[in-house]
Amino acid sequence: MITLKTTTLTTLLLTIALFVSGCTTTGGTGYSAQKVVYHINYDDPKMQAGALRNIQNHINAVGKENMDMKVVLHGKGLSLLLEPESVANTKLKLGNATDEMQVKISSLKEQKVVFNVCANTLKGKNIKYDSDLYDVSAADIVPSGVAELAHLQSMGYTYIKP
Repeated sequence: MITLKTTTLTTLLLTIALFVSGCTTTGGTGYSAQKVVYHINYDDPKMQAGALRNIQNHINAVGKENMDMKVVLHGKGLSLLLEPESVANTKLKLGNATDEMQVKISSLKEQKVVFNVCANTLKGKNIKYDSDLYDVSAADIVPSGVAELAHLQSMGYTYIKP
């Protein structure tokens, strides 16, 4: 004979089981899958290092398996990927892709973070992506950084400017 007490207990146990199984599908963090775009258009190396730290902390919290993350760089932001020895060939003042920064960038790329580079900035700042920038291929170039930001937001990406 099923009593009200048994039914209530069964319902409670099923609810707990569903909650626990929901937590485990997100690595126990409670966060669901996220689509995020980080925007970098400044050349301050400390701010850029801070942005990369924010990105890594974001991945650590949510889990790389739950992230679809892009970094859009335009204007002075390309200095993040500009090799220091290439500065003289360009119209940028800083090349922040030091050995230390390259390690951080490579680590993020290994976690499936995509770095998009603005074609307008490449042209306007006289930058050659294949020789002046660290680890950039033709597939990483977007026609316009700001247009890419708007496009990604229209596709549901959350915009973050660290």
